[in-house]
Amino acid sequence: MAFDLVLFGGTGDLAWRKLMPALFQAFRHGKLPPDGRILAVARDERSDEAYRAFIRERFAEVEPAKQPSDEEFARFAGLLHYRRMDLSRPDDYAGLKAWVDGRGADTVVLFLATSPHLFPVVCAQLGAAGLNGPQVRVVLEKPLGHDLASARQINRAVAASFTESQALRIDHYLGKPAVQNLAALRFGNALFEPLWRRESIANIQITIAESLGVGSRGDFYDTTGALRDMVQNHALQLLTMIAMEPPPTADADAIRDEKLKVLKSLKPFSAESVARDVVRGQYRAGTVDGRAVPGYLDEAKVPAGSRTETFVALRTEVQNWRWAGVPFHLRTGKRLAARDAHIVVNFREVPHPIFPGATRANKLVIKLQPEDGLELHLLAAKGGGPTGAGLETLSPVSLDLDFDKAFPSERVGAYERLLLDAIAGRLNLFVRSDEQEQAWRWVEPILDAWAADPNGPRPYAAGSWGPPAASALVARDGCAWSEES
Repeated sequence: MAFDLVLFGGTGDLAWRKLMPALFQAFRHGKLPPDGRILAVARDERSDEAYRAFIRERFAEVEPAKQPSDEEFARFAGLLHYRRMDLSRPDDYAGLKAWVDGRGADTVVLFLATSPHLFPVVCAQLGAAGLNGPQVRVVLEKPLGHDLASARQINRAVAASFTESQALRIDHYLGKPAVQNLAALRFGNALFEPLWRRESIANIQITIAESLGVGSRGDFYDTTGALRDMVQNHALQLLTMIAMEPPPTADADAIRDEKLKVLKSLKPFSAESVARDVVRGQYRAGTVDGRAVPGYLDEAKVPAGSRTETFVALRTEVQNWRWAGVPFHLRTGKRLAARDAHIVVNFREVPHPIFPGATRANKLVIKLQPEDGLELHLLAAKGGGPTGAGLETLSPVSLDLDFDKAFPSERVGAYERLLLDAIAGRLNLFVRSDEQEQAWRWVEPILDAWAADPNGPRPYAAGSWGPPAASALVARDGCAWSEES
């Protein structure tokens, strides 16, 4: 299959840090269709060879296992091309269309790795230039808007030039192998489905923790914050995958219909419930990995006195028959104690314990990063002889599935998978516009309540697990965050 992938923002951080390494891995693994071209588009003037040299230099910053040899890069570089474009000039889009039409590829993928405020302009220009035919797909990188109104504006602009099936809103967490195996765990096996409901599950936790600070992105992050950057998209998408009903088929819209139902079932926030059920924080100076690090307000490009949150913990519920009354605890933050993303499904304790000291309930841990895998925590007899009551003492044990070891030759990174799906036209892992807008609709009351709150975010030390109020939040439900339990 002949394809053209046009990468708008081809010299930006996302392009060389994530997208080019992912495309190279697909090429290395033999998964990238052989008859393809990758065209980077940006504002500055440079030749194809100069762009290839630029990418070759940037590959030195990729983790060693993913760096190409000189011979590998020479072959990969044959796919790379560069074109200077001013995204506001119609003539430049006409030139791009001539470049694309010159070969007549089966599929054209237009990846917008630009600032989101440019999405309406770019989509309108693409439509006016005729770069929106049935073989064209446009990929939109987050953040998709700043609030519900701006998200709707972007979606209207996209819909004016592209059909919904042509618009691929990317959330790279949905491409993680463990998330794919979450769907397989639930809908490909009979073991858990009878237990996947309020009668068996006490609570569910979703954690997306980063040990890094905002780095050189202080100006961008300060207009975004943790709620917009992580909760509105990544965390809510993970929640929908956990809580959705079994879809009738594996068709993309069947899956997305069920995810939308979950988003519509989330308990809405009021000003009072935001104060009770949401904790926002901002990191201060501290120590991470034995190294002193500055507080958020001391980071480069962060305005003095900023009230932007770098941490969010919240409690919510899915108000339907399957999940009624089950707390869902979401947590994300920067400069936390570790880089760790996972989902914990805490099962209820046995109704009548007969073993001495058997107080720890079962739990299922879905690990997303830094490694992918599943852990099932159980209780088992030590086998050290009978107790005075004639019963064994139980101890916690775990069954651990490491996907890297289970499938050593088949591991595919999140962006690699999503880029290959975009080229192939598989929509299952992309977010539909109504999903995105419903997620914004749910978080907006939190944003409104914070805007009216004179107190601002709670401080927490870098290298900790966030403000103490986050621990108190889950303690109200009789549980603790995974590292505290």
